[in-house]
Amino acid sequence: MEMRRLGRSSLVVAPLVLGGNVFGWTADEKTSFDILDAFVDAGFNAIDTADVYARWAPTAGGGASEKVIGAWLKASGKRDKVVIATKFGMEMAEDKKGLSAKYMAQAVEDSLKRLQTDYIDLYQSHRDDPDVPQEETGEAFARLVKQGKVRAIGASNFTADRLASANRLAEANGWPRYETLQPLYNLYDRADFEGSLARACKEMEVGVIPYYGLASGFLTGKYRSEADLAKSQRGRGVKKYLDERGLRILGALDDAAKKLNATPAQVALAWLMAKIAAPIASATSVEQLRDILGAASVKLDSQTLEALDRASSPAVAAPA
Repeated sequence: MEMRRLGRSSLVVAPLVLGGNVFGWTADEKTSFDILDAFVDAGFNAIDTADVYARWAPTAGGGASEKVIGAWLKASGKRDKVVIATKFGMEMAEDKKGLSAKYMAQAVEDSLKRLQTDYIDLYQSHRDDPDVPQEETGEAFARLVKQGKVRAIGASNFTADRLASANRLAEANGWPRYETLQPLYNLYDRADFEGSLARACKEMEVGVIPYYGLASGFLTGKYRSEADLAKSQRGRGVKKYLDERGLRILGALDDAAKKLNATPAQVALAWLMAKIAAPIASATSVEQLRDILGAASVKLDSQTLEALDRASSPAVAAPA
């Protein structure tokens, strides 16, 4: 399997990152363990989560995903086989949010405890915090790396300008720079990333590991009408994709899947793999996992890539 380096860091990952947002939420602990075991046994190694997963679910709460992954790491003994990426900064409580140095010091200890590990491979700012000077955040990250608690750092939901300014400060001061960016990016959601943000990542050699690689499941082809939205808890979030462009994308995925003897989900993820470091996708069963892992074996020729690009071209041009 082709392994890919994240930015200029020492982290090397397989071309698909397993999303941990479902662990402890729509995937219980046993199912999560089965998924994690199957993922690593198949030769993949990167797992992404966040301290806030799944604060939105009454039956789970913030920290649920990290706790499940931590329990699995302890039970499986596979810590040295995986790259663990987590995020902080989203609101865990009224006094637990943002990118201040004080909160970062607390948040990382909380995540390390839940994950039952001594270090985090990729520690990410979950979103930008304009109320905290980037110098403060950068220096705090540098301390964590020096202490051995974090190997590399990344950003999520940053603009091109803020990502660039943070990395300029880091390089000027000899601090660790953001090696990855986690944006919203998939065949449907293209406009926000393509353009200035994509160019900035390329110029700075920042690895891109986008979330919602399957557009909340829409690109699997599971949802083709409003009647299909009741098929899962994520159905409500898919309704916005059920328009003329969305159906055109599904048609192109169907054509490519038939041509390549693959599934729509595999083709959608293979499209991302051809453009960025590694997409993030989650699964709530081992069966779903095996489907998305198959994307790493799907090779899209230039004609198929062009057909998918054309079908998914945003109605509004991406910003310059």
